[in-house]
Amino acid sequence: MFNHIEAKLNYSLILKQGKIVKHIFNSIILLLSILIISSKSYSQDEFPVLEGPYLGQKPPGLTPKTFAPGYVATKHRDYSGSFTPDMKEFYFTRKDVYTKKWWLIRFKLENNQWQESVVGARVGRPILAPDGKIMHLGNKYMERTSNGWSEIKSLGPMFEREDWGIMRLSASAKGTYVFDDYKNNDVIRISTIKDGKRQPPKLMGSQINSGKWTAHPFIAPDESYLIWDSEKNDGYGDQDLYISFREQDGSWGAAINLGEKVNTNGVESGAYVSPDGKYLFFNRTPIQTNDGSDPEGDIYWVDSQVIEMLRPKQ
Repeated sequence: MFNHIEAKLNYSLILKQGKIVKHIFNSIILLLSILIISSKSYSQDEFPVLEGPYLGQKPPGLTPKTFAPGYVATKHRDYSGSFTPDMKEFYFTRKDVYTKKWWLIRFKLENNQWQESVVGARVGRPILAPDGKIMHLGNKYMERTSNGWSEIKSLGPMFEREDWGIMRLSASAKGTYVFDDYKNNDVIRISTIKDGKRQPPKLMGSQINSGKWTAHPFIAPDESYLIWDSEKNDGYGDQDLYISFREQDGSWGAAINLGEKVNTNGVESGAYVSPDGKYLFFNRTPIQTNDGSDPEGDIYWVDSQVIEMLRPKQ
């Protein structure tokens, strides 16, 4: 009899312990759910959906700032940004810090929200032509199609030469090409259109091709100025951005440093002006990070008045 009573007591105790364990288990699950939801909410607050012009970013003034921190400006190396003419697509390149591979990234405005996608592996230094129908990739290019971009094509033997190393080729609205060449002392060449025909490239003058080297040119759609990066003795740091304005006689003016607000003791390169003419975009990479590791670069933007303030008075 006593054994029977003891067994019932043990069974009751087990039931109670089971209920207590179940209650504790359910409480833990509830707590974890709350933490997960809170974590998701925090992430969404930290990186909200991008809406509106310029990836929803507040425009800069005359002091450059990083473009779209957390989206475009990340822990990876993010370079070479350009917009389509309607300002609804933004393309740039990214070097993954883990795989060390370069990619061409796109942000597209759909239903007033910017969506990110990978176009493919980077080729050259991608930059859109003024009409948005061509993506220039050094000595190659892609054409806009109904569902994206064509396969990569060659610019032909005039540009795809074994003895030339074209990193970046920029086009004007008239079809003029300006491009660099790292295989020949880092010079910049220009190729115009005359009577509907592409003209053989020529070296630009000493006002452009001076200093230790020149690279990554950008020609304004109306050909009123040219911006490039160079290392010169009068620079602010390792690599500065310079500008030359077109003279009334069609020649190019003297190189002008873009100044201490744009140029630092680090590396500034890859200039580009948005299709609406309002903002100058460029790459900036510090000389060294705080922990002594190799730095990664970001895309910066600044009001294009920094250009207009340097334009010679007519």
